[in-house]
Amino acid sequence: MTHQVHAFEPPERFVAGTVGPPGERTFFLQARGGGRLVSVALEKVQVSLLAEKLEELLTEAHRRFGVELPEAPVAVTSDNEPLDTPVDEEFRVGTLGLAFDVDTATVVIEAIAAGEAEAEVELGAGEDDVDEDEEPDDDLDRLRVRLTPQAAREFIDRARRVVAAGRPPCPLCGQPLDPAGHLCPRHNGYHR
Repeated sequence: MTHQVHAFEPPERFVAGTVGPPGERTFFLQARGGGRLVSVALEKVQVSLLAEKLEELLTEAHRRFGVELPEAPVAVTSDNEPLDTPVDEEFRVGTLGLAFDVDTATVVIEAIAAGEAEAEVELGAGEDDVDEDEEPDDDLDRLRVRLTPQAAREFIDRARRVVAAGRPPCPLCGQPLDPAGHLCPRHNGYHR
């Protein structure tokens, strides 16, 4: 079986989004461009980490290379639209890679399919070009997206909103509250 590289350099749209009600949401990264639509599934923690690491990468690129950091997008211009349909999962993400391409002043995000025994979140931030020749898992599908710093900032903003839009946290233990409440460990298993 040959692996597929879904490359969007740059995409018309690249967003994090969800399908399903809070508590049962499936998280996706979705790229659209050139008449193609690719959706890959991942965990909520991966979306959160990706936004955090992208923020660190932009800050580091600014510090080391003087890359202009864009302002946070204004709420009016923010992409709050749902995921494009149909949302067909190409693969489940095992590894996320990040790099900053100094020559083009762009961020490269790579979502690599989970291998047989792989399910961990691995985020590395390299400041150099992505080395196209040296791909560790040649037999795995991947989604590669190249974003301007402004597009990366918009992705971060939306990803954080998507992660925060889930179930509200319990004020005592911080675990997500279901509509019916939950057995809070701080109450020793008793409901109030």
